[in-house]
Amino acid sequence: MLIVLNIIVFIILLGILYNMQKKYLPFSKRVFVGLGMGIVFGGILQYIYGTDHWVIKESLVWINIVGNGYVRLLKMIVMPLIAISILSAIINLKDGKALGKIGGTIILILVGTATIAAVVGALTANGFGLHGDGLAMGAKEAARATFLEGKLTDVQNISFANKLIEFIPTNPFEDLTGARDMSTIAVVFFSGFLGIAALGMAKKKPKSFEVFKDLVNALHDVVMRMVTLVLRLTPYGVLALITKVVASSHIKDILSLGKFIVASYVALIIMFIIHLIILGILGLNPITYVKKALPVLVFAFTSRTSAGSIPLNVETQIDKLGVNEGVANISASFGASIGQNGCAAIYPAMLAVMIAPVVGIDPMSFSFLIKLVAIIAVSSFGVAGVGGGATFAALIVLSSLNFPVGLVGLLISIEPLIDMGRTALNVNGSMVTGVATGRLLGEIDLEKYNR
Repeated sequence: MLIVLNIIVFIILLGILYNMQKKYLPFSKRVFVGLGMGIVFGGILQYIYGTDHWVIKESLVWINIVGNGYVRLLKMIVMPLIAISILSAIINLKDGKALGKIGGTIILILVGTATIAAVVGALTANGFGLHGDGLAMGAKEAARATFLEGKLTDVQNISFANKLIEFIPTNPFEDLTGARDMSTIAVVFFSGFLGIAALGMAKKKPKSFEVFKDLVNALHDVVMRMVTLVLRLTPYGVLALITKVVASSHIKDILSLGKFIVASYVALIIMFIIHLIILGILGLNPITYVKKALPVLVFAFTSRTSAGSIPLNVETQIDKLGVNEGVANISASFGASIGQNGCAAIYPAMLAVMIAPVVGIDPMSFSFLIKLVAIIAVSSFGVAGVGGGATFAALIVLSSLNFPVGLVGLLISIEPLIDMGRTALNVNGSMVTGVATGRLLGEIDLEKYNR
């Protein structure tokens, strides 16, 4: 009966959001109402039952149908969206040479901001006086540390050259299913290659090109309609996802590692401000950007999935920020895999600074910082090909520095809480990259951006 009661309350909250939708209330307002109701509902559940109570666990099984179901729907449309949108953008380009300039600019900005984020993470960890010796290891953390040490061999065998080769798909149909960790970038590569091939036959076989172009544009219209239908469910997904996070978070773990959590979010916020400063330098209003990007960042925060945020990311860049469709798709796709400011830069940098004193290295020495930043900049390409996100990004960086990796296992209890902020920063980085690239290359509608 208690489980049934919790589910009834959850359904009532879904009904409130549906009623708001019927009244055509703004999308962003519905997202924030879903976020607020989820925080309150999750907090009440934890207060009444406690984190590990069986009622909480069984209730979340049903609540997760909405949350996890929404995330799965987003992941379902990611590959069709990337493939068709990039192909459509390329075959509609007036100048095919612009594609290389767009891709190069996006990669440069992603890696550049990751480099800045690494410095921010290192300085923040040092400013808070974080130290690896101050953390206690329980049974769960010890098991995690042992597991990660076993993964070191796999991580050390990954080279930067091999990562670049994996960008090229051997079976594009396999990558369209998301079978590999590099599938997203591989689909971008194949779609770009197919688009360039189509442009190449535009003069030689104009009739065939026009038929192909009409087919791709028709498929594009269908896919974008499918994206619209899924994105309407965002407030419901946010409600379910944040309810789960709040109801299942362990207060004791948060308090015991509170200093690291606070330091992490300070670093993330500083980097977010730097993103806004970049927009300001380019002559774009940062406040306008924040207002339009917030629903996407809220979803990224609650869902903890950069790849799942791609449809929302692309839709917001194109429809609200005025970014060219090709630029938006490439920046969102690359940003989910390359140069992630939160997972691939700030997090491993903070861990490295915490461990350095333990092994007798001054973390603020110029030589150490240069080496750390260089490793993070290069490894930000390699993280995409290793499942596990920030954890394996840390493994790559720490193993490259010959540091012990056990500290990563000590943070397992607060990993979800920190990962929420990291994912939001990753997605924000890819969106800012798209907007900045559009501004630099003249591929942005400023009237739409400022509207």
